[in-house]
Amino acid sequence: MNQSLSLPQATCEPIDPSPSFFRRAFARAACAAFAMIAIVPTARAETIGRIEKLDEAFETLVAPDAKIEVLASGFTWTEGPVWVEDGQGGHLLFTDIPRNSIFRWTPARGIELFMHPSGYTGNTFYGLEPGANGLAIDPQGRLVCCEHGDRRVSVLTPGGGKMTLVDSFEGKRLNSPNDLCFDSAGSIYFTDPPYGLPQRADDPRRELDFCGVYRLDPDRKLTLLTKQLARPNGIGLSPDQKTLYVAQSDTELPIWVSFPIKEDKTLGEMKTLHNAKDAMKDFLGLPDGLVVHPNGTIFGSGPGGVYVLSPEGKLLGRILTLGRCSNCTLTPDNKWLYITADSQLCRIAIK
Repeated sequence: MNQSLSLPQATCEPIDPSPSFFRRAFARAACAAFAMIAIVPTARAETIGRIEKLDEAFETLVAPDAKIEVLASGFTWTEGPVWVEDGQGGHLLFTDIPRNSIFRWTPARGIELFMHPSGYTGNTFYGLEPGANGLAIDPQGRLVCCEHGDRRVSVLTPGGGKMTLVDSFEGKRLNSPNDLCFDSAGSIYFTDPPYGLPQRADDPRRELDFCGVYRLDPDRKLTLLTKQLARPNGIGLSPDQKTLYVAQSDTELPIWVSFPIKEDKTLGEMKTLHNAKDAMKDFLGLPDGLVVHPNGTIFGSGPGGVYVLSPEGKLLGRILTLGRCSNCTLTPDNKWLYITADSQLCRIAIK
């Protein structure tokens, strides 16, 4: 069943940095967030896009006749999908960054508002993308959020209140934590580009002069792993946790990269896996959120859809939504890939 939210839509790229644009965009997003959400179900499932096989290995994961289902639409800019086990079949949480909200989707109930505000708790205008971005579930089963506006990584405690895990590095506030993943020891790997700052890289509130990739250990020790990337974004670990993957959403160098993780947990030399520059000629978007399959295959959102890459960086195929695509996640049984695609929430069956 497809559901459509009858609210105004907007896109997040490209961004006009003028103050008047930001004020108008914020007003639209604020009105949408506080409006009553009218969900209009349709009897017929909507599908979009197409599947593109570039290597035989692609068909071991995605069937040639697989369809990209649209589960809901009418959002502003969807992000951060994560599947949550709840003893009742599970549910998907995802963010709508401009609306400063987290939504929940279940097959039985469809779309429901889960949290508002999600990433900015101030009472003044804070740009186009104030809400939470990437989401993850920690080893205790708690929701962990990368928050743009409050510039922190937080955890939702069982009582409902949030606790800050980290919001600064060497005494300076983080830019705007973007995406994250956990290792088996409970350490958080996360990226920190400037997209959540109202004026992005040129924002006067910015305190760090680089965009870092960090590791936060369970004892709250924060380590800067690298600042090589101009715009680090999506992040994931290989199944053996010996390789870190990062997507860079830089228009000049739109790439997916890998770093070997050494025994002391520092990173080795960066390797470029795939460059999406040519794809940007045909599709909107940049490398963004990603997820790693248990067999090591990388599903990375990028221009026009999801790029399926081997661990070595070979492009096996694409799941083309034909528009901007921000992120994706797998269910624990690896049978479904959920995709946040601009104003839509989608999914596709995985073998």
